[in-house]
Amino acid sequence: MGETDPQDENVALTEQHGGAEAAHAEPTAFGLDASGWVALAMIAVFALMLWKKVPAAIGRALDKKIAGIREQLDEAAQLRAEAEAIKAEYEAKAAQAGAEAELMLERARHEADAIVAQANTDSAALIERRTRMAEDKIGAAEGAAVAEVRAKAASAAAAAAATLIAQEHDAAADRAMVDETIAGLGAGATH
Repeated sequence: MGETDPQDENVALTEQHGGAEAAHAEPTAFGLDASGWVALAMIAVFALMLWKKVPAAIGRALDKKIAGIREQLDEAAQLRAEAEAIKAEYEAKAAQAGAEAELMLERARHEADAIVAQANTDSAALIERRTRMAEDKIGAAEGAAVAEVRAKAASAAAAAAATLIAQEHDAAADRAMVDETIAGLGAGATH
């Protein structure tokens, strides 16, 4: 038992100097521990930023960014207004073109109706002319047929008369008839 355990000696030393907490005491410099130095460094950084006017520079940068965004928004609004104006213009042109197309269609309908009416009138006149021409041709054909029938009848009558005269008259009867006709002519000349 004459030897002592080194671990037991450390425990004894620790207890003499204030326990485990005293063995791990925080180092300090100028009376500030680590958290105090961090706070002092933060204050120094903020003071340096204020001294160099960093917040104002950040504000100016943000103002520039805001102004750029406003310009873009104004440009977009202007482009939208122009697009709406162009759209309205094309809608007006489309409406005008639709009205013109409707007017052209109406004119075409009236012209077609006029053409149909004229065609009906012309066809009625043509039918009437052709009917008259046909009637005239029929009348002419009837007249020609009547004349032909009369000519054939006269020819047939003359042939029949010649035949009858030839059968019933001889040369002496012909002479008497000629003499009688001449005497009738002579008497008619004296009157």
